[in-house]
Amino acid sequence: MASTTTTSCDDAGAKARLMATAGRILSTVKTPDREEMVRIYEVFDNRLSNISDVVASEERKGRLERAEAVIVRWDAEDSLPWDESVAEAFDYLAAVDDVLAVMEGEDEKVLDKAESLLQSAMAKLEDDFRLILIRSTVTLDAEKLYGSIRRVSLSFAGNDVGEEIIGDEFESFGEDDPDSSGYFYERGASLGENASVELISSDAVYHLREIAKRMIKSGYEKECCQVYTSVRRDVLNESLAIIGFEKMSIEEVQKMEWKHLDEKMKKWVQAVKMVVKVLLFGEKELCGEVFDGSDFIKGICFSEISKGCVMQLLNFGEAVAIAKRSSEKLFQILNMYDALSDVIPHLEELFNDESGDAVCDEASELLAALGEAAKGALYEFEKQVQGETSRKPVQGGEIHPLTRYVMNYVKLMVDYRDTLNQLFGNDDDESDGKDQGDGVEQGDISPIGRRLLLLISSLETNLEEKSKMYEDNALRLIFLMNNIRYMVQKVRDSELGNLLGDNWIRTHRGLTKQYASSYFRTCWFRVLSCLKDVEGSGGSSSKVSKVVLKERLKSFNTCFEDIYRAQTGWKIPDPQLREDVRIMISGSVLLAYRAFLGRFQSHLEGSRHSEKYLKYSVEELESYLLDLFEGVPRDLSHHRRKS
Repeated sequence: MASTTTTSCDDAGAKARLMATAGRILSTVKTPDREEMVRIYEVFDNRLSNISDVVASEERKGRLERAEAVIVRWDAEDSLPWDESVAEAFDYLAAVDDVLAVMEGEDEKVLDKAESLLQSAMAKLEDDFRLILIRSTVTLDAEKLYGSIRRVSLSFAGNDVGEEIIGDEFESFGEDDPDSSGYFYERGASLGENASVELISSDAVYHLREIAKRMIKSGYEKECCQVYTSVRRDVLNESLAIIGFEKMSIEEVQKMEWKHLDEKMKKWVQAVKMVVKVLLFGEKELCGEVFDGSDFIKGICFSEISKGCVMQLLNFGEAVAIAKRSSEKLFQILNMYDALSDVIPHLEELFNDESGDAVCDEASELLAALGEAAKGALYEFEKQVQGETSRKPVQGGEIHPLTRYVMNYVKLMVDYRDTLNQLFGNDDDESDGKDQGDGVEQGDISPIGRRLLLLISSLETNLEEKSKMYEDNALRLIFLMNNIRYMVQKVRDSELGNLLGDNWIRTHRGLTKQYASSYFRTCWFRVLSCLKDVEGSGGSSSKVSKVVLKERLKSFNTCFEDIYRAQTGWKIPDPQLREDVRIMISGSVLLAYRAFLGRFQSHLEGSRHSEKYLKYSVEELESYLLDLFEGVPRDLSHHRRKS
């Protein structure tokens, strides 16, 4: 009551003084005195200013009291009604604005109270900021993550391999990614070729932005950033776990069995593309919207959210790059190299400030290390081919497993020719002149073509050594013919032909024919020698000796039966080559046998035991020749009894 009375007295005194001053002004106007008028106006202005300050102070007090009522009301509640009653939530924000406006004054009593209210409000908004972030975050699962990648046309790891791969490590590198509909969807302008994705709802973004503005204006940007980065960093790490990529130390990676490491490398390729091209671009856009108007803060938040995830991926890549070299790792390392090379420009776009230089530098260093690891894996494979020393000959002279392994390996390398050309482009070793044994001018072919020539040449040298394990020289030649033919087919029927050139194909086709001709001379000339002119006939069949004739036919039959028993068990897998060799044999042997019987068969017909010598007709021999090289040993006597 006393306070009210005092205020009333002050107001009455102010009015009295105002009236007195007005009277003096009037009197001065009636009797002009310049100096007196200036002095009176100064006193009047000061008194009006004092009255204005009093009124403003009262307004600030009233504004603060109204803001206090709103802030205190919600202190006991768990959270503001952002979803149910947005208007009430924004009344709270308006109250915060009022507190901030009041704090622009100089009244210490008002400032102390406003500061206390602001601390309480910031604690409330910090909790709500965290709660909105958590509740509005989209629930992720593997199917939807993979589906999002499909729709933005991002390629996953792996290339389909050929139909004949030796060893588990050559199973398909690609992994079917589940199809999904409408999960990540576009919001705003896309960033380059990347998906601009919505990670939380649009309404939530608006609420978060409004809270962030107040916290930043209030000087609580550190607390706001800590909450934001903590929640979003956990979501990003959870996304990595969903696609099967968990954090591992270098030691764990290097001790891992190849089967498990192979899967982790595939997951890494998927994770790198998904994280950089989808999730990080989404996170950067989200930071830009939540912290709109504060480039520094949104840059800090994005860096804090993403660096740990990116470094986790880079650390795994480093562990792979420095691990022991082995040939089976080549293609997955190349997949990792290609994936990282693809996303580095996007990393540079994402981390385009000074704080992100370290991330981009780490990625570039890892790319170089993976390139060296890939080259090392190929060098290791070349050494394995050169040093493969299995001592057991392949049954029937068939294609050696090493040949299948190597040719399918190099066939896969074609899919990575651009990358391998880049990696081997500066290598000068053995790049000039001719590759021995191939007859190919290397100066006109690509760097990877030169490496493949060296690798295949090493394979040929190894096969030549393995052929010496066959005691039968004819079987040795069949073995070499089969393997060279297989190599030619693999080269001719794939992009290897473009890398090695037509001259290589022509040369090795000629080598196949050379082995076939050598086989024929080694094996069938002895058979044909039995069908030469009989001594003493003088070119006339009437003078032939029956004894000599019988011996010739007996030798022919023995030689043919020996060949039949052995070479029906030999195998020429390629149908066309098998047919060509049979035709070569038939064209000579059947022609000579038909001519021999035409001249001398009449001398034996009707003689005693003639069936011992005239055992086979021309037609029977022709039929028997069709049994050769099928890989199924047969006996002629069994067939004769059966027929």
